[in-house]
Amino acid sequence: MVVRARLVAALIVFVVGCAHHHQGGDDDTKMDSGYVPDACEGLACFQYDCGSKNLPPTTLSGTVYAPNGTLPLYGVNVYVPASDPGPLVDGSTCAKCSDGLQGGALTAAITDEAGHFEITDVPATANVPLVIQVGKWRRQLNIANVAACQTAPVEVADTTLPKSATDMTPNTTSVDMPKIAISTGSADAIECLVRKLGIADKEIGTAGSAGHIHLYSDFSAAGKGVGSFAAGWPGGPGATFADSQNLWNPTTPYTGGYDAMKKYDIVILSCEGGQYSGTKPQAAMDALKKYADLGGRVFLSHWHNIWIEGATNPVGAMKPAVWAPTTAGGTDGVATWNNNGPDFNDPPTTSDPGDLIDEVRNPKGMSFATWMVNVGGSLVRDSIAISEGRQTAKAVDDTKTERWVYWNHGTPVVEYPQDFQFTTPNEVPADQRCGKVVFSDMHVSSGSTSSSANPYPGTGVGGNGCSTAPLTPQEKALAFMFFDIASCVGSIF
Repeated sequence: MVVRARLVAALIVFVVGCAHHHQGGDDDTKMDSGYVPDACEGLACFQYDCGSKNLPPTTLSGTVYAPNGTLPLYGVNVYVPASDPGPLVDGSTCAKCSDGLQGGALTAAITDEAGHFEITDVPATANVPLVIQVGKWRRQLNIANVAACQTAPVEVADTTLPKSATDMTPNTTSVDMPKIAISTGSADAIECLVRKLGIADKEIGTAGSAGHIHLYSDFSAAGKGVGSFAAGWPGGPGATFADSQNLWNPTTPYTGGYDAMKKYDIVILSCEGGQYSGTKPQAAMDALKKYADLGGRVFLSHWHNIWIEGATNPVGAMKPAVWAPTTAGGTDGVATWNNNGPDFNDPPTTSDPGDLIDEVRNPKGMSFATWMVNVGGSLVRDSIAISEGRQTAKAVDDTKTERWVYWNHGTPVVEYPQDFQFTTPNEVPADQRCGKVVFSDMHVSSGSTSSSANPYPGTGVGGNGCSTAPLTPQEKALAFMFFDIASCVGSIF
């Protein structure tokens, strides 16, 4: 983490400046009637009531982007801290929206469905700190000078989430990134999405590396994905990935489980083409649930439904508590499953519109749908063209989950969930929950492949490894969820 001395020094200057400002001078001559000195402290002494002079508020505006600098992001906090926000807690932690913003907020805004923000009542002075943050994605800035009662743009370089731990701009004082573990699988290629989102190659390594993204491979499963780096890869200390069982399995001879997962803010498990319950014993099920319950974030692709449903393909005794139905085929879990639905690879049609965004049963559904239109992910509102869709979830319990995307299929039509999310511990009241679990039957692949015979990242040509083509509609949908899963638990509005 980069030294924060500039921010701390700036805050000291603000307090001194406050005392000076009270004594009068040119600033007071110009702004006296709009200035309210009572009980002001630090930066608050430089917030002016521009409205009393029929002037617009002091405003900073801009658009927040993913690390690639091109994909605008919804729901990102932008704020002027009331005090030094300080360092982020290392590893997974309970992060509730009700806890507020770190360091407090003197003034704040949240990016809209176009990624745009306008933060008003900004202190009009020199060296104004500005924080751009969603979860542990954070860029802290020092704005050299803010003019009163005017709107000033913040440059794109400064409003782009960091692609690496050294992604500094002249105005940046520090950057932070979440630590993410990804287990690869032969049937999906989530490890390729992070590159498309702009995360620097030097940040992608394996367990023990300095990077923030660690790749694992489930070597004992027939559906293991890519398990090694190409020669000369900058992010890893060696050629071979760590074994996924050293991420989730606490059973000897493995060293995984809660203690291994809690080092990460987010754990992503990419589809292996089957459940492969032999690598996921009950102790691993218990460990993953504990990780999520205590604040971890979990993203599960397709056949990793085993972590929610339990072992059904083939049937086994292992299953998580609470999330799974108590009996096979039961309806008392967070979802019900059939595990034998049709796969599909459909462009939208009148009779089969592809995947549909749920604007009713998801509190962020309307914003998600608007964002997808804005970024070109939906040519028709709510509709997402799908390549490599799957169908294992039959329905979700609306009292326990949020359905994000569904697929209309069959006669009569059934609304099969494609993506859903629930917060954890799911068995306690919503305001006491700390973690998130996202399940997706929507594969990321979209031209990318994950093969144990093809070192990461491959050539990206002809389906050989990670595609370098622009983000597809379903990749954009999953990108929305990728950044949303990092955010705090609860409402930010």
